[in-house]
Amino acid sequence: MKILKALWPTVLLVALLYLLGKSHGTVPAIGKLFNPFTGFWQNSETNPNKPENLTLSGLQEEVIIKYDENRIPHIFAKNDHDLYYAQGYTIASDRIWQMEFYTKVAAGRLTEIVGERALGYDQYNRRSGMNLAADNIIARLDEEPELKKTLEAYADGVNAYLATLTEKDFPLEYKILGYTPEPWSPKKSMLMMMNMRNQLNGGSTDFRMTQLAQKYGMDVVNDLFPDYPVMAEPIIPEGSPLLFEPLPIPTTPEEILSFPEDKTVAMSLQNPRPEIGSNNWAIAGSKSATGLPILANDPHLGLSFPSIWYQMQLSSPNVNVYGSCLPGSPGVTIGFNKDIAWGVTNVGPDVMDFYKIKFKDNTREEYWHDNQWKKTTKRIETYVVKDGNTVTDTLVSTHHGPVIYFDDSKDNFNKSVPAGYAMKWITHDTSPTDIKCFLGLNTAKNYDDYLEALSYYVAPAQNFVFASNQNDIAITPNGKLPLKWNDQGKFLLDGTRADHDWQGYIPSNQNPHVKNPERGYVSSANQSIVSPKDYPYYIDWISAPPYRGTQINNRLAAMTMGTADSLRSVQNDNFSLAAKWFLPPLLDILDKSASANTDEVALLKNWNYRNDAHEKAASIFETWINILLDKVWDDEFPTDQNLMHPSEDKTLDLILNNPDSKWFDNINTKDKKEKLEDIVMISFKEAIDSLNKTYGPLSDAWQWYKVKQTGIRHLIPAFESFSTFNIENGGGKRIVNASTDKWGPSWRMVVELDKEWPKAYGLYPGGQSGNPGSKFYDNLVDPWSKGELKELVFLKNEQESSERIMTLQTLKPSK
Repeated sequence: MKILKALWPTVLLVALLYLLGKSHGTVPAIGKLFNPFTGFWQNSETNPNKPENLTLSGLQEEVIIKYDENRIPHIFAKNDHDLYYAQGYTIASDRIWQMEFYTKVAAGRLTEIVGERALGYDQYNRRSGMNLAADNIIARLDEEPELKKTLEAYADGVNAYLATLTEKDFPLEYKILGYTPEPWSPKKSMLMMMNMRNQLNGGSTDFRMTQLAQKYGMDVVNDLFPDYPVMAEPIIPEGSPLLFEPLPIPTTPEEILSFPEDKTVAMSLQNPRPEIGSNNWAIAGSKSATGLPILANDPHLGLSFPSIWYQMQLSSPNVNVYGSCLPGSPGVTIGFNKDIAWGVTNVGPDVMDFYKIKFKDNTREEYWHDNQWKKTTKRIETYVVKDGNTVTDTLVSTHHGPVIYFDDSKDNFNKSVPAGYAMKWITHDTSPTDIKCFLGLNTAKNYDDYLEALSYYVAPAQNFVFASNQNDIAITPNGKLPLKWNDQGKFLLDGTRADHDWQGYIPSNQNPHVKNPERGYVSSANQSIVSPKDYPYYIDWISAPPYRGTQINNRLAAMTMGTADSLRSVQNDNFSLAAKWFLPPLLDILDKSASANTDEVALLKNWNYRNDAHEKAASIFETWINILLDKVWDDEFPTDQNLMHPSEDKTLDLILNNPDSKWFDNINTKDKKEKLEDIVMISFKEAIDSLNKTYGPLSDAWQWYKVKQTGIRHLIPAFESFSTFNIENGGGKRIVNASTDKWGPSWRMVVELDKEWPKAYGLYPGGQSGNPGSKFYDNLVDPWSKGELKELVFLKNEQESSERIMTLQTLKPSK
């Protein structure tokens, strides 16, 4: 008995260690996480410097990497193979978990790391065809032998880094979630591209618009949801000449609507996100102090840790380029070289459509199209659930694309996708040349090189802004754009009819374009691309509200002797054009009521329309305008049915030019007919009540940054300790400085072109490292929040020195 008592603590300890060493459902193996030899303690970065010398299998010659004070690598290789090998190795050493996480999202494999709760999400992503598209692209990679070599060299570099890791070296996220990194491959680089296509072009309003047409008819839809906004300053200046002979436009069929048979309410899980946008522009030499162009870009994406971007310089005998890369993809995505600079903003074309499929029977082996039965294709998809079962699924595809959900589906994760419809999406295109476009821009020397590089690009469609030291500026909304009849894809389509199919593609050299306009600048802020008076093809009908684009154009039109700091100032512009347009008529209405004599109204009347961080009037206006917009439309387009609201542009037009519109009446109050005045006063009271309830009486707690609550969150939302909240900055979703709670400028760059050597500035909200234990994880957040830009170290060659280079690393080939 005494022996048993003596052994009992040991037995308990062994049992505890065993239990802690095992994962339980979605709970990771906590014991492993706290292991002093392999657990999270090993991720504390006591020495931030990279190893000075490494010998790596697969290198052909020696590679020199110089790291500056922000641990940005400047890679100098003697050949292109080693350059992209070293790029893969270097990025993986800082971001391997992030790279692999994004590919698991696109491939529909999150169930492997977080369990069954991700199955619906994975099934949607897999059924939507991203993993299949990546496979099909890789199958065609032999058509592009140089690109294939680049992707393979990059993958070899990533895998060379993985080969150096032991369990103690794994990034913290692997340890917490309880899995290990996989080998990299060219397919994973393609999945990175699929992920970006999904983020930027992965939404649809077809279902919701069809429900609107069912409820109100086409006259109302055409009035409230026009194809071209009322207040538009398009990317291509109005009146720009058409410089090509257009293709014949497909004839619009008599019947263009396909009404869903089920009554499922369309939800907005995957509709285009209004926060996803960007700004870019270039001013001509005639507007700059240097006499040569200056280019600026700030893509607005989800603010996350690790940062979506990774800065680096890439140099070999064939290229010398600096900029931001997408971890997992070779080359520089946004950047500059000696001669040119480029940047991107999202176009958001209508490139995802849904077709009602008529199957012959429940086997779904055949479907009716163009007066004949056609064969479907089927693919078995397997989902490995962490610590659970394996789930199989059959992906059924037509010539339109995959059918995401069937009428009898029990797992309709994405309610914006109607059951029984096939998805036609540009992401299914099998061309392998997207990355070739960016590699071409990396080496481009002039305008013609820029156009050639753009000819390889497919998706997601981007507004490519360009500037060169030959005094050229240009902008091209570019991508593979389907040739459609007007409004084709604005509503659900009939999959049995050949005249509802896409009718080919717009030739890339007929995409909208402007070079060296007389006004001396080009710009984009996700507004309408081009006036239908100036361009023959239908591209889309949804665009960002006009505020950012118009404000940028106002600033650039007035600019003379511009500098890099002038453009930095525009990037950080907090002026609210929305407030300038909306507020005066709204305050005129308030002046007629008792609500006018309050401290809150006084703040609005004395406001300079700037959404600065500490401005309380900005909080009042933004809260008020959001409630007002909902009050105008929620009765006819109720949120419980998730019907789309008309645009802010349309609402502003009604307020300014049609204040007696029937749409201001609340149809739910039968005994009263409301007017605009009623909606304004009710919404203002609700706004003040809301602020009082949340933040207390009017005080410094109402400062805009405290209400806006910008945060940078880890890619795994539950990892709050790896996130940063309540960042003290201004801006907003209607502001050029488009910082919101979760979205904002993910990379700011300004480049002054020069005949000898460019001078550039840049910054993103994060750091080079993906390790929360590194000082380079978030060291750039504070200067980003203040609107600063760091001058970028762009070395002419390996021999050039800089006082900002802190460490040197040599990669040597193994013998």
